[in-house]
Amino acid sequence: MIKVEEISKSFDGIEILKEISTVFDKGKTNLIIGQSGSGKTVLMKCLLGLLEVERGNIYFDNERFDKDNISALANLRKEVGTVFQGSALFDSMTVLENIIFPMKMFSSKTDEEMLFRAQEVINRVDLKDADNKYPSEISGGMKKRVAIARAIVLNPKYLFCDEPNSGLDPKTAIIIDKLIQEITIEYNITTVINTHDMNSVMEIGDKIIFLVQGEKVWEGNNKEILKTNNKLVNDFVYSSELLRKVGKLGS
Repeated sequence: MIKVEEISKSFDGIEILKEISTVFDKGKTNLIIGQSGSGKTVLMKCLLGLLEVERGNIYFDNERFDKDNISALANLRKEVGTVFQGSALFDSMTVLENIIFPMKMFSSKTDEEMLFRAQEVINRVDLKDADNKYPSEISGGMKKRVAIARAIVLNPKYLFCDEPNSGLDPKTAIIIDKLIQEITIEYNITTVINTHDMNSVMEIGDKIIFLVQGEKVWEGNNKEILKTNNKLVNDFVYSSELLRKVGKLGS
């Protein structure tokens, strides 16, 4: 569980996040949604400790995030897995080497133990027979699977995904969404996903917070978002002609 209490962040005197408070639940897929420039990425970077908040507090399982506590910060880093928007795989490494890399950096496992664990997560994300391929030799969907496998190889308590469906076709995007949701439930991870993909919202939105110009204006789940009377939410959800027609059919 991650709790944020009235956190704010500014750049050059312009407030980007405005006293945001919420709880990201363990074992659920927690989505941050909003238009470009709404503060989604800044919020995620604050949660990851890449940006320092000016006001407010962030708690990881009731322990306050403290950038000045180097020991606690180092331990927290080991408990966080991240799936980057472009997958961020090392081109010069094979699939297997990419997945083993975090263990070499942050664990004391033997080579045999690292190989065994890597094979476990490779099988979990259904990447059989891809071990010795390079990123340039696999599809976009497979790259996302590698990124997910690498993110969970250290058994993290917290998983952050930045636009995990970026660049994928709709069918593959749904498969990746479901994989992230399954892993979240299976390992009881606190998963936070930054997205603007309404398919993701509808498919896996266990908890959703909606940002507008740095403010949290709504929170709920994927069932409640279709029933809300909040005009800002409705304008976002039904921004396309297709979704407006679907909404009318469902009403």
